Amino acid sequence: MNLDNEFIFFFSALGAFNSIILSVYFMIFARSADHSNYFLGGLLAVLSIRVWKSLFFYFNPELSKIYLQIGLSACFFIGPFLYMFIKSRVKSSQTFNKQHSIHLAILLAIVLVVGIMFPYQQYVNLWINYLYQFINFQWMIYLLIAAFLLKNVFRQLLIKREKPDYHAVWLLSVFFGVFIIWIAYNTSSYTSYLTGALSFSFVFYLSILLIFYKRKKEFVVTAKKEKYANVQIDESEVNELLEKIELTLTEEKLYTNPNLTLPAFAKSLNIRPQLLSQLLNNNLNKSFSQFINEYRIEEAKTLLRSNPNLKIEVIAEQCGYNSKSTFYTAFKKITNTTPAKFTG
Repeated sequence: MNLDNEFIFFFSALGAFNSIILSVYFMIFARSADHSNYFLGGLLAVLSIRVWKSLFFYFNPELSKIYLQIGLSACFFIGPFLYMFIKSRVKSSQTFNKQHSIHLAILLAIVLVVGIMFPYQQYVNLWINYLYQFINFQWMIYLLIAAFLLKNVFRQLLIKREKPDYHAVWLLSVFFGVFIIWIAYNTSSYTSYLTGALSFSFVFYLSILLIFYKRKKEFVVTAKKEKYANVQIDESEVNELLEKIELTLTEEKLYTNPNLTLPAFAKSLNIRPQLLSQLLNNNLNKSFSQFINEYRIEEAKTLLRSNPNLKIEVIAEQCGYNSKSTFYTAFKKITNTTPAKFTG
């Protein structure tokens, strides 16, 4: 291996190696309120497997066909993991959806059945001419679905000209990174077989730098400064945001989560926390806790009417309160009466 090849191998392998380390971190050690880290870890893992396969095959064409099969099989999961990561971030789901398990189980079953019935060693032409094309096509379909899920983020950037927050930058970095790698692998016949591996390393480190810069910038520009900036939200945007908030709260009942915070709720709406705070304070004259408590108490009133024999502790828990006393205080403040008198 000459010096040029050694440099290419080192640069490509470095990105793949660091990606494996990060995938282990996201799947095992990262602690998060949602399960998107598992999908991100899975995405990094299968991308790394695909890159390692490309590297080893490029520098060793006699590589065992089983490794080629494993590398291509990993590609089958790149699109699904990207889709699930984007969906879990956009929808802000806090539980592992059963559909995700079924989705991954079906894909794994397909890979195992095809791999056992048509091993690469005996069906080289089938894998090269058909299965490889199918895998890339499937990857592209999931890219398009992920792009559709990000439509609100794209609209904020292209139409409303809003500066993306940290979470938007994170989502866009992952999406466009995977998109660039897909393009690199699908144009490798016109460039080089290692284009995908090199693109992966380049995108990997560029994303890290971009996220670090964005997070550092948002840390320096404090929320307090933005909160009291002399900027009014456009009336049409206010109405649009209020409709979105109402729809999200009534459909997903996020207020029943006792640990719901303003940043977490803003994330579920795909807006900046500062914008949500400004909307509540300036347009509704309410704090975030007051606003959420009103929804919780309305839920409590519904439960008290429909289930008058239900214990107060149970109602408090179902409405998003960690303690009975907190529930009592909020209920009396909003309704000017107690839960007991309300049902009586």
